[in-house]
Amino acid sequence: MKLVPVSIDAILIDQPLPCALRDQSGVLLASKGFRVDSRAELEAVIGKRDQIYIDYDQTDNFRRGYVNRINNLVLEDRALGQIAEVQVSPYDVKFDDVQFEASSVPDWIELQSRCHTVLRAPEDAHFLSRLSHLQTELLNHIQTLPDGTLFALMQLANADVKHYSATHATLVCAMCSIAARDVLRWGADDVSTLASAALTMNISMTDLQDRLVIQKEPLTVQQKQLITSHAARSVDLLQQTGVADNDWLEAVLHHNLQVAGPLATRSRGQRLARLIQRADMFAARLSPRLTRPPAAPSTAMQACYYDENRHIDEAGAALIKAVGIYSPGTYVRLTTQEIAVVVKRGRNTTMPRVAVLINRQGMPTGEPIVRDTSLADYHIQASVPFRDVKIKHSMDRMLELTRSAGDDRIW
Repeated sequence: MKLVPVSIDAILIDQPLPCALRDQSGVLLASKGFRVDSRAELEAVIGKRDQIYIDYDQTDNFRRGYVNRINNLVLEDRALGQIAEVQVSPYDVKFDDVQFEASSVPDWIELQSRCHTVLRAPEDAHFLSRLSHLQTELLNHIQTLPDGTLFALMQLANADVKHYSATHATLVCAMCSIAARDVLRWGADDVSTLASAALTMNISMTDLQDRLVIQKEPLTVQQKQLITSHAARSVDLLQQTGVADNDWLEAVLHHNLQVAGPLATRSRGQRLARLIQRADMFAARLSPRLTRPPAAPSTAMQACYYDENRHIDEAGAALIKAVGIYSPGTYVRLTTQEIAVVVKRGRNTTMPRVAVLINRQGMPTGEPIVRDTSLADYHIQASVPFRDVKIKHSMDRMLELTRSAGDDRIW
């Protein structure tokens, strides 16, 4: 049994436990399904222990159940506010002592939940070490499973509004890292600093971002002020945690700056910031809101292609070349009138590999049918909004298709 420490304060009151609670020796304190009705009852169960644990293997079924619940609510056209009530995990899991293999299949729900926990607690004494661990794991996945990473994050960005800020940050981080490494040919130090800035750009408004995505009312004056000042406040917060990397801080400070011009004329920190700004704009347009539908992926991607003067933007062009007009995880309609999900980037930005989910008669295919859209018979006709695809598919099965042998990309 592999025991993982969890925070006592993170256990939800008046909800069944999805995992058994144990002490450091594995002794059972509370069974799965036990309902803690009050803080006093929780303290009685735990006793004077400073730390409690769960079996890491026990959390798998719960996470998979969460994915199914989210998918079902989306397919049933439930309100975003109702979807937001679904909990990923009531535990603030401390994974510092758990070793992950980069080649293993990532648990994206766990990573998303952990990112959410880390970004919401910058005041934690272990914030920087946890952020570093998270970033290292994410960059490993981006390096070894780029299409799978994009697929999973793109799907989560459109299905999960509960952890919007964390999902948005990881998606921006992935897009920027791939573009920086594979297109702009930046070095490992630049990619690492870029990833740090992308993950923490909105750290001063993590909670506000999560609330705004389901807010029906117009922004209040106070909310507008918090949004306007969030970059500077994020820098202050990062400095308080011990961040002394000036390029990291400069990238966060300027990540919303809208100034056209080539990357070469900018400082290192502002070069990172420009790439983040383009990806940030794309990901924000893609995400659902109660007050507006998300933009089509191709529309959102093309919006970042042109700068403020309507000229081709260097950073935006690098993102499109790296990720594609039709990114893994997005839906498209083929000339055959089949509906497919993109599973792997192709030989150019408009010709990815896809898996057909709905045939030309509008019926589910059952098993996904892989198509190469570079072939004349299977060209992409248009993007399909996520909300229009009313069919379940297995995330694990789709991720297998993103691992197909070989690399079709040409730079």
